[in-house]
Amino acid sequence: MKILIVNTSDIQGGAARAAYRLHKALLAEGVDSQMLVQSKSSDDFTVHRPETKFQKAMGKIRPTLDSLPVLRYKDRTKTLFSPSWVPFSGLVEKINALNPDVVHLHWIAGGMVRTEDLAKINAPIVWSLHDNWAFTGGCHIMWDCTRYIQSCGECPRLASKQEQDLSRKVWQRKNKTFRKIPSLKIIGLSSWLTDCARKSSLFKDTEVICLPNPINTKSYSPFEQSYARTLLNLPLGKKIIAFGAMSATSDINKGFQYLSNALELLSTDYELVVFGSSEPKKSQGFKQKAHYLGHLHDDISLRVLYSAADVMVVPSLQENLSNAIMESLACGTPVVGFAIGGNEDLIEHQKTGYLAKPFDIEDLAHGINWILNHDNPSVLAIAAREKVIVEFDSKVVAMKYIELYQTM
Repeated sequence: MKILIVNTSDIQGGAARAAYRLHKALLAEGVDSQMLVQSKSSDDFTVHRPETKFQKAMGKIRPTLDSLPVLRYKDRTKTLFSPSWVPFSGLVEKINALNPDVVHLHWIAGGMVRTEDLAKINAPIVWSLHDNWAFTGGCHIMWDCTRYIQSCGECPRLASKQEQDLSRKVWQRKNKTFRKIPSLKIIGLSSWLTDCARKSSLFKDTEVICLPNPINTKSYSPFEQSYARTLLNLPLGKKIIAFGAMSATSDINKGFQYLSNALELLSTDYELVVFGSSEPKKSQGFKQKAHYLGHLHDDISLRVLYSAADVMVVPSLQENLSNAIMESLACGTPVVGFAIGGNEDLIEHQKTGYLAKPFDIEDLAHGINWILNHDNPSVLAIAAREKVIVEFDSKVVAMKYIELYQTM
């Protein structure tokens, strides 16, 4: 069986890392898996990318070109909106030339492919949804908007008051295209996103399955905390709170402001570690001492970071199936997050972490305190890791995907 995994990039970004992990897990099970990307950062020979200098150059500017129709909405939010209109990517031609038995799409925005071209793929398609984009009129993070259940329009992300706005036009293009795809199965990576996809007007008549991302629980496993802190130059005798993500402090969806406010309610004896962001020029005014580790790109560094912390905080406004939560739990570090999105698939309240009431700063602070002052932290650590081993380990999840591919 020949599987082709398609994602905008191979290892840069959460969706990329999740897709690449699945790719490696399939290879480990003897599956002929390859990956096709617009932007390649690894040196993995099983990952294909544009070949010519022109194609590589176009790959870099396609995200900018794709965003042009959005610019006329001056009051739009800063969250990503993808029309996916830019033609001539050559993606479908490359896919069909590789001639896979199944094409497994992941995050394909950023100008990687024009929506209409998906109907030209010859092989059956499996599509893992890493955010809301596939079933909306262009937004990736819908927050509390439910217009995707009808046909979008009057898009709050665009600050639009028009029914026939860009979101409605993108929805119409998707609706027309998806109906032409003869064999399509949708994967919601979390229970929450699976439910959203099933409710959506675009996928209500399409089979939607809930299957998670995998994680290598050998690469992500507990590391002696004192050694981890020594490696990262962190204090040995302090309770440490970790927070991190791509653009950790600047992405509004990551909820950094909620953490900042919660820290005001916590002891100055705690210390904060931020990764995914460098120290800002202007102090952010925390009561607690803060350590900024910048961007950590490899599994070894992340494993050490999670193991150095006593608690990981993920205060996102919307999450699907968070890599950060899964990674932290696999390393035996409990997690505090809001009870939103896919967080409940990972965090078992007061067992593997703490689910705070959505956007309640006091409860977020209470959850952090609850973990940091737990009578028996090893109980939380063991439960956290066991949760990931049983439900999300690479081998366990890979076998479920293989079974799915065999039905296509």
